[in-house]
Amino acid sequence: MTQHHSTVILVVAAGRGSRVGTTIPKQYLALAGKPLLAHTLRALLDASGTARVLTVIHRDDADLYAASLEALGDAGRDRLLPPVPGGATRQDSVRAGLAALADLPNAPAVVLIHDGARPFATPGLIARAEAAAHRHGAAVPGLAVTDTIKTVDETGRIVETPPRDSLRAVQTPQAFRFDLIHAAHLAAEAAGAHGLTDDAAIAEWAGHSVHVFEGEAGNMKVTTKQDVAAAEARLIQDCPDVRTGQGYDVHAFGPGDHVWLGGLKVPHTKSLVGHSDADVLSHAITDALFGALGDGDIGSHFPPSDPQWKGADSNIFLAYAAEAVRKRGGMIAHIDATVVCETPKVGPHREAIRARIAEVTGLPLDRVAVKATTSERLGFTGREEGIAALAIATIRLPLPC
Repeated sequence: MTQHHSTVILVVAAGRGSRVGTTIPKQYLALAGKPLLAHTLRALLDASGTARVLTVIHRDDADLYAASLEALGDAGRDRLLPPVPGGATRQDSVRAGLAALADLPNAPAVVLIHDGARPFATPGLIARAEAAAHRHGAAVPGLAVTDTIKTVDETGRIVETPPRDSLRAVQTPQAFRFDLIHAAHLAAEAAGAHGLTDDAAIAEWAGHSVHVFEGEAGNMKVTTKQDVAAAEARLIQDCPDVRTGQGYDVHAFGPGDHVWLGGLKVPHTKSLVGHSDADVLSHAITDALFGALGDGDIGSHFPPSDPQWKGADSNIFLAYAAEAVRKRGGMIAHIDATVVCETPKVGPHREAIRARIAEVTGLPLDRVAVKATTSERLGFTGREEGIAALAIATIRLPLPC
């Protein structure tokens, strides 16, 4: 097997994250408008120069991983290797990732093993990790412990106070020569040595010396609900340019048996007439996003004169506008929209509409508001000639360099 002086970052993202207490694994929670894993991958791609990145995911999470890649943007994505399914434990998942790397035509010289829930890796941290792997063969980032640590027995009685100056809190990425850590994992599996909590422990078990290099206090791991809030606050700070855009759209009724509202098919005695599917609500939100970006309107991006948009699903337009925000390095902070009509009644469908808009834009449900009102029988909506929709979108962007 030919070795080259190359680096692969192996991202472990196959866990369930039960301590956060959410319905989806924590690495896919939306923070500042993007899945946590997307933030982690973006930080690693930006920090690591030419290193390739391999992510180990749960077998059931292919769609969640694909959504994370959609939120990632294009820069550096060519350095992402296809994801690998993990195992029942972290140790199993890392071993699966290492096996995939061993099968590459050119296996890496160095592998950095990183938690998918650590989104704040910096260029300095990655550079120190690579250097330490080349120099020592096995190394981990660590921080000096500032609190006094106690060892206790099963009753809670203190039995020892280890000297604080010899203690380190260990982080990731943990850095290794690839051949060293791959062989150590294989040996541990063959010997039935399970339950080793990190890759440094596996290297130690195999008889290797593991060194500590300087970690970073900001390199936090998202584990609890409090961590989620703290991480999102940090990510939002990177987008201080707050902007608001408004959107308005109207479509007339015509023959049919349903209308589209926010990507949801709502039964009705009529349909809305338009060049696309005439989803008046999605169109208003799309224009609000373009307005916040200062980037034209839906007609300038998807001209009604272009036959390819005849009958098109308006989710295409809305998803494009949401992605345009992400490509600017920003996030959608909130969407607030109002439907104006006498019929159909929106109330029974409101939550399903909210959920669909949240899905298309990649937002948590609590960042999407949908309301409905009548015009008290006044105007074209009052005469039931059509439906109008208004929307406001608030986004956050990085400040220009």
